[in-house]
Amino acid sequence: MEAYGEFAKVYDMFMDNVDYEAWFAYLTERLKEYGIPGGLVLELGCGTGTMTEMLAQAGYDMIGVDNSEEMLAQAMEKRVESGHDILYLLQDMQEFELYGTVRAIISVCDCMNYLTEEEDFFQVLKLANNYLDPGGIFIFDVNTVYKYQEVIGDRTIAENREDGSFIWENSFDPETGINVYELTLFLQREDGLYEKEEEVHCQRAYSSEKIKEMIERSGMELLGVYDAYTLDAPRSDSERLTFIAKEKGKTGSISNEEEVMEHE
Repeated sequence: MEAYGEFAKVYDMFMDNVDYEAWFAYLTERLKEYGIPGGLVLELGCGTGTMTEMLAQAGYDMIGVDNSEEMLAQAMEKRVESGHDILYLLQDMQEFELYGTVRAIISVCDCMNYLTEEEDFFQVLKLANNYLDPGGIFIFDVNTVYKYQEVIGDRTIAENREDGSFIWENSFDPETGINVYELTLFLQREDGLYEKEEEVHCQRAYSSEKIKEMIERSGMELLGVYDAYTLDAPRSDSERLTFIAKEKGKTGSISNEEEVMEHE
């Protein structure tokens, strides 16, 4: 079944353990460090718009891209409440199109791991290089091989909340690097009964060396790789890595499409 369908309605509730405030502080510090205190910023895999809203509140002109209508519906509800002028686009990351370039691109919460084919991951890097302003910055995180293999692989996670419950069954294949999440949701209806929904999510673990190689091949310059949202060097037991890459002459990138895209 399609990922992030019914789950989108309760995504924020089940993700309340994510320290978005710390991630936001890190992102804004890095953007300012590289001379981007404001301007147009794209978030790839923006989901329900939590980080998009935070960056808009900080003064950035935000564009959010996601391939889930349900997740974007939640994001647009937040936009109505906040009044922020955010452009949301229903697009796949590996095929995203913009009217022009942006000062920075971000992608958080392991969205890049959803690119399970190496050519798709590489394509996103090429697109990022293409749509960044000269010297623009791409900041993204990934779950590590260690996390899939040693922390969440072949485990079952369950949570029971007031408005719903989930069972999250993980299975990791070390040969392909693919981790499959089989998600069963029990969501409360208005009449008090619960409905069962099922979704399947697939992610792929990429080695740090492979990602570095793809960044270089895409034409971008790698500025740094860090343990999670810190400035610490990666460790053998790092569960999340943050990569920072810089646009560099758009070598090896695809050419811009001049036609105006259609979006909902």
